[in-house]
Amino acid sequence: MSEAETESASTESADVAIRPATAADAAAVADVYLAAFHATYAFPLAHTDGQVRDWLAGIVAGEPRPWVAETDGRLVAMMVLDDDGIDQLYVDPAWHGRGVGSRLVALAKAERPHGLALYTFQVNDRARRFYERHGFVATWFGDGSANEERQPDVRYEWRP
Repeated sequence: MSEAETESASTESADVAIRPATAADAAAVADVYLAAFHATYAFPLAHTDGQVRDWLAGIVAGEPRPWVAETDGRLVAMMVLDDDGIDQLYVDPAWHGRGVGSRLVALAKAERPHGLALYTFQVNDRARRFYERHGFVATWFGDGSANEERQPDVRYEWRP
C-alpha cells in the first residue's frame, strides 16, 4: 500500500468501532464470515451455511469472545483469537482495502504481544500479501490433509 492508500484506509476505518462480540452479534458474525468465504474461494466450505452459523453462534457465546468491527450498526469484520494467535479473520468483501483488517491485526498483536500464528489457504493471495505486509512469515506449507476443506494451506507466524 502506498502512503496515500494507507492514509485513506486509516481515514475510512476511523469511524469503525472495534469491540468484543455479544451473543446478539451471532447472525451478523456468520453473515460476514460466509460472505467473505464465498467471495474468496471457488471451493465449498466443509460444512453447510447452517452448520457454520451454529458453530459461530457457539463461538460468539463462549469465552474469549470474538472481536467485531462495526459501523453504523452493521458488522463489517470479525476476528477470533485462540491461544496461538488468529483463528479466524474475515472482512466483508465490500470493506476490503479500507484498513479494518489492519486494525484487527494490530489488536491481535496487542492481545498476543509474544507472537501470533495463523493459517490461510495457499490460493488466497490477497490474504497472504496482507499478512506478509503485517510482518507475518510463512513457516509451513500443507497439502490440505490437516484441514476440513482439504485445500493446501500455509501457516504464518509473527514474532515481535
